[in-house]
Amino acid sequence: QVQLTVSGGGLVQAGGSLSLSCVASGRSLSGYGMGWFRQAPGKERAFVAAITWSGRSTYYADSVKGRFTISRDNAKNAVYLQMNSLRPEDTAVYYCARGPNYSNIPYSAEEKYNYWGQGTQVTVSS
Repeated sequence: QVQLTVSGGGLVQAGGSLSLSCVASGRSLSGYGMGWFRQAPGKERAFVAAITWSGRSTYYADSVKGRFTISRDNAKNAVYLQMNSLRPEDTAVYYCARGPNYSNIPYSAEEKYNYWGQGTQVTVSS
């Protein structure tokens, strides 16, 4: 069983930056695609970014493209989300999730992910 621990959330002013980390315990993340999702108040959870097991391919929601960067360090069993130029509409609880193994497609669909971290709050003030 894999456990995903998410950290790095907080309060930041619009235009600022935050970096989220997702560290796995119990099992290695190597070989698995990973994704970041977020849920804003009163809204359904939405896709943010995904990365393949190799790290060679990434995919972003249009709303964060050019501002957010997903990366991974398999040696550290971790996935990261660097968020720049933050906007108030980025306010949400952010989750990381583990996807299918050895897929070369960075999936955006939630049903492709079977293990989820506990989430971290990101609040962007205007």
